[in-house]
Formats: sequence, structure tokens, C-alpha cells
Amino acid sequence: MSSNEDRIAQAERHFGVRFPEDYRHFLATEGSTSRFVPPADDFLMINAVAELVGVNEAGEFQERFPGSLVIGGDGSREMLTYDFRQDPPPLVLLDVSAQDWSSAVPQASSLSDLLGRFPETGWNWDGTAPV
Repeated sequence: MSSNEDRIAQAERHFGVRFPEDYRHFLATEGSTSRFVPPADDFLMINAVAELVGVNEAGEFQERFPGSLVIGGDGSREMLTYDFRQDPPPLVLLDVSAQDWSSAVPQASSLSDLLGRFPETGWNWDGTAPV
């Protein structure tokens, strides 16, 4: 197992979940991203695996949103979050000031679906892996 795969497995153990395969593949190959994405040039940030524990602990997301796993955001108030209360876990946006799941805004059923919306960026997904 590579050191990156070790870090992924360690994060999964820490959170007590198995990451979706497309997210595991993204972490293993891309690692992270921070860029503006067309057409609206919104900012999208997906954290590296080494940042996951710190990001989630800093916002006390596990306490406020049981079953959540923040993986990124918009660089401001909106956090891109897996909702592990569901199987498979969808991606939602949560405002950092939200107190519960009622403010969650659905984004995509998977990371592949989310990144597949931005072909201009070079993220071309076949469902499990970037091409």
C-alpha cells in the first residue's frame, strides 16, 4: 500500500467510514484542488487527505452534523460535505454557521457527478476515475 493509500485508510478509520470509491481515487491521484470553475467561476476547494481531520475538528462538524465529513468548500462559508447518514453518501453544502442538517443544500450524488459538471477544467470522469 502506498503512503497516500495509508493516509486514506487512516482517515477512514478516524471517521469510522469507507470513503466512496471515486473520492478515494481522487485523493489517491489528484490529492486536492483549489481553483475557480466555469461557467460562473465559483471557487471550489477539495482538501487533501492530511487536512481532513483538522478541518472537521476545527468546525466541530462531527458534533453539529453527526454523519458528516467535510471534504472542501468554496473558500468561505460553504463547506462541501459528505452526508454519511445516507448510503451512498451524497455531497451537500453546509454553511459554517448552520446548527443542524436542515440547512444542507444538495449538490451531487457523488464526487464524479460534481466534477463531471465542469468539463472545461479538464476533470473528465467516467464514473470512477479521471481520464
